Amino acid sequence: MSDDPGYTCTCCGDQHDELPLNFSTVAPDVWDPSFEDDPDSMLSADQCVIKGEHFFVKGLIEIPVIGSADVFSWGVWVSLSKANFARTVDLWESAGREAEPPYFGWLTTELPVYSPSTVNLKTNAHTRPVGQRPFIELEPTDHPLAVEQREGISQDRVREIVRAVLHPQ
Repeated sequence: MSDDPGYTCTCCGDQHDELPLNFSTVAPDVWDPSFEDDPDSMLSADQCVIKGEHFFVKGLIEIPVIGSADVFSWGVWVSLSKANFARTVDLWESAGREAEPPYFGWLTTELPVYSPSTVNLKTNAHTRPVGQRPFIELEPTDHPLAVEQREGISQDRVREIVRAVLHPQ
């Protein structure tokens, strides 16, 4: 955080220069390394196809940090329909792509710091300018992740998330 000189991890006791403000996953939860050999499957840093039937893009769930200009983000995967994925790929390097309407998707990333599960939460993927990952908007439900996206989180909550991610039980 801008005024925070760092923090001391309560789990490992190490002093860290900065509080991490983002965590990301490498692949959708349904990805299996055996798919790498399947000619109809692919995984890149931003897109995934499984067996030519399931289509995913990586985006960011952004959560404002209350009392600061900071934003905490989760790098997550959402499923898209075949048509919306094709449209996304067609516009991937196109200027002005951010004018596209949002694409409906299902969250396919389990964020273990939340209960109940985050898998299959309804989302809208908002395309942003070339070089930026889509903004993932959660359906406004009472799920704790959706509430945090709407209302923001405290710096103490960021520290709690960091501890849980870096030192899972």
